[in-house]
Amino acid sequence: MTYKIGFDIGSTTIKAVVLDENQQICYKSYERHKAQVRQKALEKIKELERYTKKPFQFAISGSGALGLCDDGKLPFVQEVFASATAIRKYYPDTDCAIELGGEDAKILFFKGSIEQRMNSTCAGGTGAFIDQMASLLDVDLETMNEVSLKHDKIYPIASRCGVFAKTDVQPLINQGVSKSNLSASIFQAVVDQTITSLAQGRNIEGNVLFLGGPLYFLSGLRNRFQETLKLADNQITCPDTAINFVALGAALCADKMFTRNELVSILEDLLNAPSSTESTRPLFEDKADYETFKARHHQSDAKYADLNLYTGKAYLGVDSGSTTTKLVLLNEDHEILYESYTSNKGDPLAVVRADLMKIYETNPNIRIYGSYATGYGEELMRHAFHLDGGIVETIAHYTAACLFNPEVDYILDIGGQDIKCFKIRDGRIDDIVLNEACSSGCGSFIETFAKSLGYDVETFAQLGLKSKNPVELGTRCTVFMNSGVKQAQKNGATIEDISAGLCKSVVKNALYKVIRAKNKKDIGEHIVVQGGTFQNDAVLRSFEQELGLEVIRPSIAHLMGAFGAALYAQKLHRTRSSILNYEELKNFTHKSVSTTCQGCTNHCALTINTFSDGSRLVAGNKCEKMIIHDQKEKLEIPDLFKEKASMMQKVQKNISHDKKIGMPLVLNNYDLLPFWTNFFDVLGYEVVWSTPSTLDMYHDGQHTIPSDTACFPAKLVHGHIKQLVDQELPLIFYPCMTYNLDENQSDNHYNCPLVAYYPEVIAANMDLNNTKFLYPFISFDNEKNFVEKMIKSFETVDIHFNKNDVKIAFRTAMNKYRDFHEELVQKHIDAVKFAREHNLQIAVLCGRPYHLDPLVNHQINQLLTTLGFVVVSEESVPRQPAHKVNVLNQWTYHARLYQAAHYVCENPDMNLIQLVSFGCGIDAITTDEVKTILKEGHKFYTQIKIDEIDNQGAVKIRLRSLQSALAQNKGGQHG
Repeated sequence: MTYKIGFDIGSTTIKAVVLDENQQICYKSYERHKAQVRQKALEKIKELERYTKKPFQFAISGSGALGLCDDGKLPFVQEVFASATAIRKYYPDTDCAIELGGEDAKILFFKGSIEQRMNSTCAGGTGAFIDQMASLLDVDLETMNEVSLKHDKIYPIASRCGVFAKTDVQPLINQGVSKSNLSASIFQAVVDQTITSLAQGRNIEGNVLFLGGPLYFLSGLRNRFQETLKLADNQITCPDTAINFVALGAALCADKMFTRNELVSILEDLLNAPSSTESTRPLFEDKADYETFKARHHQSDAKYADLNLYTGKAYLGVDSGSTTTKLVLLNEDHEILYESYTSNKGDPLAVVRADLMKIYETNPNIRIYGSYATGYGEELMRHAFHLDGGIVETIAHYTAACLFNPEVDYILDIGGQDIKCFKIRDGRIDDIVLNEACSSGCGSFIETFAKSLGYDVETFAQLGLKSKNPVELGTRCTVFMNSGVKQAQKNGATIEDISAGLCKSVVKNALYKVIRAKNKKDIGEHIVVQGGTFQNDAVLRSFEQELGLEVIRPSIAHLMGAFGAALYAQKLHRTRSSILNYEELKNFTHKSVSTTCQGCTNHCALTINTFSDGSRLVAGNKCEKMIIHDQKEKLEIPDLFKEKASMMQKVQKNISHDKKIGMPLVLNNYDLLPFWTNFFDVLGYEVVWSTPSTLDMYHDGQHTIPSDTACFPAKLVHGHIKQLVDQELPLIFYPCMTYNLDENQSDNHYNCPLVAYYPEVIAANMDLNNTKFLYPFISFDNEKNFVEKMIKSFETVDIHFNKNDVKIAFRTAMNKYRDFHEELVQKHIDAVKFAREHNLQIAVLCGRPYHLDPLVNHQINQLLTTLGFVVVSEESVPRQPAHKVNVLNQWTYHARLYQAAHYVCENPDMNLIQLVSFGCGIDAITTDEVKTILKEGHKFYTQIKIDEIDNQGAVKIRLRSLQSALAQNKGGQHG
């Protein structure tokens, strides 16, 4: 008998299938290879001895097998082709197959013409992503699956990569959201990622086949797919061979004959082949070099005292971070009485409670005179344990750094997934930089790789110190780095070299992607580094090598947030702390309930935490309706985002006609609503605008989105169009507009290309049923051309306008549009007057017109008003003289940004905050230019990147950091 053997070597596992002459499976296996691809392939062939006694047919597939096949001249089968071959043979009625692997995701469409979709650069929505999330929740995959089946609420979580997801999941953990709801929400994120990034406009329908490890092992994930895609039980199949399916296809395709000795010889040669990986200089020349390095840094060790014997006043700091909780108890001489650094394990409250009880048990007479919290879980800690206050973490870290070096002029803090950089000038924070979206320069970057390679992070870090030829991996995101690491492994690089190379990459990513340093002067001379990542000597050494400078790393680099909070408690608190005593801690309980707030149209997803003493904390709210009970006494702070939304509603309010035209309230229509509403009103038509965006609306249209690289505001258009189609309107009008109105503030007045031509994307990718869709190319620059174009366009849908009527409508609408903007400017002037009368700071919240959409801006405007800022927008800024800029200034909305930046520089009580949507390539230009303008005007630059994920944890830290820096510059207190 001649056997056919197929291997599938993926990013994390190796699968094998053996077929007999009747193409029946007589062997299958599924194992993790822990990056030892060549070794594992060799072991597997040896293990299959009974099937390889005679010559056999053999082929390999999978993302981890390319280098192996190239170097060994082994037959390779592209994995999508392998899957399709097996599907046609064993499940010929399949319309669509979804396959999720360790880092690969694929959809195969069989209905009509065969088409494949496969992830390219992102491992979001795959098994590796789910593994990361399970680790974050401190559960195994089996438990995660079981608890997900008991969920009662789904929270929005990004799945493009573990970085985004951690940013979303960690605050939910800190709010007390149950693991069942978190697990189901993570699975839903995988579903959404698959639909938006892989389906790309094609419906997943008919008979659906589920393949790959995640879908095979996780019934909760299959349930989320089934519910989202509205599939009946008889439409879905997840076969026993789901985890071996590519290997099964490879076996079917195998046609090259091998003998056992021949194949073993090839694999042994590959295993022993020398490394061909580009390398860099080692971290340390020898052991003596390393010992000298350690001795220098020991000079920055913290001082300790005995908690058992201490009788004076003590001060507590708690840093509830993204993945860990840190706690420090200080005596009056800043000596550490107790310290703790613990993984949250999905329950940070239990971690802190255990630490506090240990303190009391060690010294029952301890007198705590001040207790402060910082970090993501600050509010939860303060309320749960009755701490005396909270401090934004940027100030906590600065306070701690000053103790180790009073002359500090630069602080770099690298945590699990956060990077915080502060420039200090004249003893005050002069500039703050935080990573917005990418953790490729963070600790979780190394931790993720360590786990994927089968090591704990401490062991992995120690290996890097021994490297003689660190791998050159460059400055890339985690996903791209995955492929670089895989390639290094294929080329024979050792684990030591990979570890050192990754540490060097973390540093380069932090310096050149987050801080974007151009030279050493951008950093400083007296540098203090902190955060858990710098506890890794390999990272610290890489940082010093890259800069060519010696820096200070305190021995408590990982505890600096908690240390700073304790110092701050000592500075501000003079009376006995209100912190829970030992008996109260023994009886401490915590319950959390998820609900949806009905107080306003935000419909915030709230988590109501109730503690044993009856107190409670409402988390997830974007306004204070659930907290402030006496609204009459609350100062109503002007917010021009709310004002403009109210003005837009007023424009639509009194217009009613029998004849209707649908228009989506998206992109540039947030600017042009006053024009189009009044234009069609004059012509006897009522514009039916789609409603402001919701997540449900987005999900309704997500399967028609053809590109995952478009920005979120563009993706939302699909949901708006679907809403209008569902209303069975006879016509939707959504014109293509290359140009905006010319505001004479720039060299030209273009729209962003995506904004200008997105109507064509809609026409090409959406099923509009019986609704007519009109999307002519129009411009406001020439009235005559506009009138002619509109008349001709509407004639194509059998609507006939009189030329003179269209002229009148155009002029009326243009006047109404200008009146609208003049009213907005007047409201701006009134808001500035109010701010100055009440001694409030003014935030110029800048972006594009569509950043008014509440789903796009996540009510950051409301967060600003709760922090005491009066909020105005870039479009409300009074017209300024045209300023010279350093870039090609040919975009209307960009010109507004630049003018607003200059305007802010001229007003001491104003601060600019720029909203940037992920995927906006053009903002790569605007952000640098706006920052340059503000820097020249000695102003802080605050950029907030936003997408569909509705979590304000990092945003709040950023805005409170700005608030604290402003207060510090005025000599005020930090908040």
